[in-house]
Amino acid sequence: MKIGELARRSGLSAHTIRYYERIGLLPYADRDGSGQRDYDVAILTWIEFLNRLKTTGMPIREMLRYARLRERGEETGAQRRVLLEEHRERVREKVAELQDCLLVLDTKIAGYAGAGPRIKDTNANDTQQSECTPERKPARTR
Repeated sequence: MKIGELARRSGLSAHTIRYYERIGLLPYADRDGSGQRDYDVAILTWIEFLNRLKTTGMPIREMLRYARLRERGEETGAQRRVLLEEHRERVREKVAELQDCLLVLDTKIAGYAGAGPRIKDTNANDTQQSECTPERKPARTR
C-alpha cells in the first residue's frame, strides 16, 4: 500500500510515517518500480502497537529501544518482555494516580450539585494544591 493509504488506515500523517521510518520506529518500506514507498499491510499491526505505547506514555527513546530489539528477532524476547513489564508498572502507577484525581473531581462535582457534603476550600478560587496536581520536575541545568 502507498503512504497515503497507510496514513489513512493508520491515523498517522504521511509526515509522521516518514519521520518514524527515518528514526527507526518503522522499517524502511520497499519501493515500487517508480520509487514510491510500498508498505505491506502487516505494518498496520506494528503501528497500532506503537500508538498504544505512545498513548500509555512510553517515551520515543524506549519505543526505539523496543523496535531495535524486535528487529533482532526472537533472541531478544526476554529483553522486550522486561521492557514492557517495566512500562506496564509505570502505566499502573499513572492509572492509580488518575483514579485518585477522578475521585477528587467526583467529590467536587457532587458538592457543587448539592449531592453530598462539600469539602471546605482553603481558597475561594479553588487554586489550592491538591493530590492530583502533577509533580513538577526541576528544569535541567547544563
